[in-house]
Amino acid sequence: MTDSELKNPSLAIPMPSPAPMTLSPLHVWLLAARPRTLPAAVAPVAVGSALAFAAGQFRFAPAVAALIGALLLQIGVNLANDYFDFRAGIDTPDRLGPLRVTQSGLLAPESVRRGMIATFCLAGVVCLYLIAVAGWPVILVGVFAILSALGYSGGPYPLASHGLADFFVFLFFGLVAVGGTFYVQALELNARVFWAATPVGLLITAILVVNNLRDIATDGRSGKQTLAVRLGPQGARLEYALLLAAAYAVPAAGWLAGEIPFWGLLCFLSFPRALRLIRRIASAHGAALNPVLGATATLALGFSLLLAFGLILPA
Repeated sequence: MTDSELKNPSLAIPMPSPAPMTLSPLHVWLLAARPRTLPAAVAPVAVGSALAFAAGQFRFAPAVAALIGALLLQIGVNLANDYFDFRAGIDTPDRLGPLRVTQSGLLAPESVRRGMIATFCLAGVVCLYLIAVAGWPVILVGVFAILSALGYSGGPYPLASHGLADFFVFLFFGLVAVGGTFYVQALELNARVFWAATPVGLLITAILVVNNLRDIATDGRSGKQTLAVRLGPQGARLEYALLLAAAYAVPAAGWLAGEIPFWGLLCFLSFPRALRLIRRIASAHGAALNPVLGATATLALGFSLLLAFGLILPA
């Protein structure tokens, strides 16, 4: 901190860049919500609901509530990430990723903070309904999910800045999201949930890996020690390849173990796309990774829908 910042602490808080364009308020908030990330919320709910359907325990209202809650949590995480990364000085004008509404000046930091709080409150309302349906375990999951969402980029020990985000994304978008969706309908868990949830979490974690690989240089300069920064570019590319390979190995192993039905292997129809992405990420750098990020999100959703469809087909 400079002498002038010590005399006036407000100078240490980064100020948003001038807005680069004039957009309607609705368009700006859509940008803030980052709709291209929302397949990561849809995929696990689809798989969890398919598991419930296959078990003869599908319930429409809890399934829809789980989907709405997952979408709200994803949007809340996006807003929190936008706000906290801006306040921490991580988002700078040389950022290579999609537009951030706070850093670009499209929304004031306080507006984004209020939007984040409102989104998490709405998620809490959905959680209240699911608590009434499925009982006290939903309280634990809901509280832990919101705290982790806030702690992803904010708080005294931001998960994303200490190399822990990959694990938490796998945990929440895989095991918790799929398992939670199944639980609020079936009121129980079983081994098949684990086998189906694991590949979903692995593929959604791969989306984060692409994002962090793209931002290695800017994150490193700002002190954001993501796992990609710690592993380096080649290490992050290896992590990506291993995540995709494991995502296909798990259903195959689950089928051999008798936990995944044969039709669950329909997810392998997306395998050629995964191979192409592994080849693409091996040579892409910087902003060229943005299409790979979008394609990885599409892969995760397509894989999950194929897996879900296979789970509900008659044996």
